[in-house]
This record gives sequence, C-alpha cells and structure tokens, in this order.
Amino acid sequence: MWVLERAFAIFVDIIETLIIVRILLSFIIRDFSNPIFNLVYQVTEPILAPFRNLISKLGISTGMFDFSPLLAFMFLNLLSYILEVLVW
Repeated sequence: MWVLERAFAIFVDIIETLIIVRILLSFIIRDFSNPIFNLVYQVTEPILAPFRNLISKLGISTGMFDFSPLLAFMFLNLLSYILEVLVW
C-alpha cells in the first residue's frame, strides 16, 4: 500500500510541475504549434478543464485570471493527504 501512496505522490509532483510549466509558458509562448507547449497543454488540460468548468458554472467572474491551476493544486494535495491517511 505504501508503494501505491508513493507512486501517487510522484504522479502528483509531476502533474503540479507541468501545471507550473504551463503557467510560465503561457506568459512566454503563445504558439500552440510549439511542440513543448503542445505536450504540456495536452497533459494538463484534462486536469484543469473540470475546474475551469466548475468556476464557470458557479458564475464566478475571474477576469483575465485562470484560477483552475490553483483549484487543481488544492484538489491534488487533498487527494494525496487522504491517500496518506488511509495508508498510515
């Protein structure tokens, strides 16, 4: 069971790193045909899209800012914590 918790923690670390890279790349690269940006976008979009839809459905106006990465970080950390508690 410890192996499962550790594997999930590594997965969460990788996803969080890719989300941070996506945020940074969005300030630098706006060309969606760029292979690096395209790869990061394809990996992170399935995780961020549900949170973006949730914000939209709640009618929260965020202006130019996208708070879906923040919600994704919070959700992934919550899942990690729950799994850690279940393992121990």
